[in-house]
Amino acid sequence: MARTKYDGVIEAVRYSNNKQIDLVRFYERRQFAFSDHMVLTRAGLVERINRGKRIVTGQRKPYLANDFKIERRIIMRNGKVGTISTDDLSGEEEHLTGVPVF
Repeated sequence: MARTKYDGVIEAVRYSNNKQIDLVRFYERRQFAFSDHMVLTRAGLVERINRGKRIVTGQRKPYLANDFKIERRIIMRNGKVGTISTDDLSGEEEHLTGVPVF
């Protein structure tokens, strides 16, 4: 079995009134398996990114617990509390391309 190349998957996002990420629905890799979905605040997401975790966007495949359809990689620009976005965007606005809003 191939080793997973990411530590977490963002499935959905909620933005605050000031256009920053407020909450994300997230699956976290725990050794060989992924957790059930959990809701993370922006601070929790920033903490994981700053610890060097590789976070991607995607969707869990139905009936396949550890298999995801991966979309894009998440990056943080401008330091440890900067702008969070997908790797295909540039600029200062926080946006996760292709991720549904909940």
